[in-house]
Parts: sequence; C-alpha cells; structure tokens
Amino acid sequence: MPCFFASRAPSMEQTTKRAAHCAALGAVAMTLFLSAAAGAGLPERKVLRGFNIIASPGHPFGSASAQRSLAAARQAGANAVALVPFFWQATASSSDITRGNDMSDEELAAAIRQAHALGLYVLVKPQVWIAQSWAGEVAPATPEAWRAWFANYQRELLRVARIAAETRAEALALGTELTKTVGHDEWRDMIVAARKIFPGSLLYVAHNAEEAQSVPFWDALDEIGVSLYPPLRDDRAGRIAAMRDSADRLDALSARYGKPVLVAEIGLRSAEGAAAKPWESAEERVAAVDLRVQAQVISDWLAVLDRPSIGGVLIWRWFSDPAAGGPRDTDFTVQGKPAEAILRCAWAASCAAR
Repeated sequence: MPCFFASRAPSMEQTTKRAAHCAALGAVAMTLFLSAAAGAGLPERKVLRGFNIIASPGHPFGSASAQRSLAAARQAGANAVALVPFFWQATASSSDITRGNDMSDEELAAAIRQAHALGLYVLVKPQVWIAQSWAGEVAPATPEAWRAWFANYQRELLRVARIAAETRAEALALGTELTKTVGHDEWRDMIVAARKIFPGSLLYVAHNAEEAQSVPFWDALDEIGVSLYPPLRDDRAGRIAAMRDSADRLDALSARYGKPVLVAEIGLRSAEGAAAKPWESAEERVAAVDLRVQAQVISDWLAVLDRPSIGGVLIWRWFSDPAAGGPRDTDFTVQGKPAEAILRCAWAASCAAR
C-alpha cells in the first residue's frame, strides 16, 4: 500500500492499515539513518513518537489522574512525551517573563518522574504564552528592552533546565516558535549557559520549515526541532504536496547540519475547515465537529514524514486529564477520537476494524 491516500477518501479501516504500513517502513528507514549517523559520530537514539502533554486544571502532574492519562498515551504507542511548562508575558513587546501557574516546579519534576516510570523519553519544552497573540510575535521595542527580555527569559529557562537535569530528562528545548528572536546573538550565550546545567540533548523548535531554514545556531545544538502548521488544502493531492514541500526542506537542513530533525509538533483541530489553518484554536473560530479531517491529516503527516531525516514526531496534543477530548470535542487533543485510533494503529500495531 502507498504511504499516502488517493484522492478518494478511504474508510477508517483503510486509514489505520495504511498508517501501520507507513510506520513500519519508517522504522526501517530510521534504523538505517541512525546507523549512518552513529558511524558519522552522531548519537544513536530510538525514533521518537508521542505527544505534547498539557497540564489540565484539576489534574496536576503527580496525581493519579495524570498518571492514568500518561499511561493511556503509552498504550496508544507513545515512547516519548514533550512536557510543556508555559512562560507568560503580558504583551508581545513586554520584557517581563514569569513562569505560568499551569505547572509548578514540583509538578514539572513529578511529570518527568511519572513519564520515566512508564518508560517514556522526556523532552521538556517551554513555551511562551501571550494573551491574544503568540510566541512568534515576541519583539521588544528597543535594544535595552531586548536585553532585558533575554535576561528574563534565560532566568526562567535555566530554572526549568535545572529541574530537567535533576530529574534526568533526556532533552530540553531552549525555545519554541520564537520567530522574531532567532537573529539575536544572545541565543548562543543561552546555549552555553544551558549546557553548563543540562547534560542531555538541546534543541530549539522553529515554527514551520521557513523559520527552521533561517535559524543561525543549529550548529551549536544537538538536533533540529520544528513545529509544522503550514496551511493545507482540502483536496488530498494539494495537501500532500504542501506537506512534502515542508519535509523536503527539513531533509535539506538535516543533510546540511548532519543532525536529525524532531518534528516537535504537528496537529489540528477536529473541526470543519481545520486543514486550511491548522494552527487555529477553538477560541479563534467556532466550527462544527469533523473527526475525519483530523484523523486523515495526521495520517497523511505520518506518511509524508516517513523519511530518514526525521528523528521523531510528537502530536499536539494530549491532556493530563484522562477524560479529555471525545467525539464532540473540536479542539486539538486526539484523545478519544479517530485520530487516536490512527496513532494507536501506526505506533502500537493495534488496528481495530471500523
């Protein structure tokens, strides 16, 4: 079976079978890539597959309910998780940054321990949260404000890095989708400071392949990170073409720097029209439930990213609430939806007929 779908929509059974087939081919390809990488002096690592795990109100990490949710992610075939502590700033031009109240230091440490107890690889992946905006708009107005922003950001990052080091997390993202900041020299100083604290793998998560191509400090990191939310067309052929364009660019980056690419985020809402703007949240647009579009787009991404340069794929997202999601939910989580079945089939070879 080909690792993508024909223009005619397949049944869900065909979808899950093809996802499993593509995953098997991807595992073979990645084994060859990692063997070659080891021969070139790069660290060998298992292919990562899993979820960005978000703390839900009432289900803090360390709790029994969060443990059940992580276990469910493991049962879905995940071998890795990205844990996401949020940094908050009031506006995109503000220099003040603080840790959010979504996850305390103790809860982050508990999350890492709970994930490790399940045999999961842990990436600690801080993200900046700005009300009515997003991290890609961070841009202080003056040189002095930029210096203050980097000093405050580094303070909060190193606080997280110490927790990640003490609990032996495997990887740390220095930043996520901070598009307008990457041209500043302070990033190299931050990499040096982080390495003094954190002994694991360091990466940065660029926004889409376009930003990834502009990041000037990949040479100082252990791997290339990227989130993939390019606009996608409704027709299958056009959608796959856009996905392949992104993946081809990542191939070139991997070859240029001799490092694997971790796709640290892909996903979209289970809502009508979600493919056109995969980054769009439920708060931005009210839409009817469309479980199939989420399942098919994620399945297509798995197929297109089935290539040697890709060292792992993490889905956005999964909540610490084990009852999150479900067939009436129009948000990003895949829990309790056909998209979860797609992933379970591809990752855990558990392909229930539908």
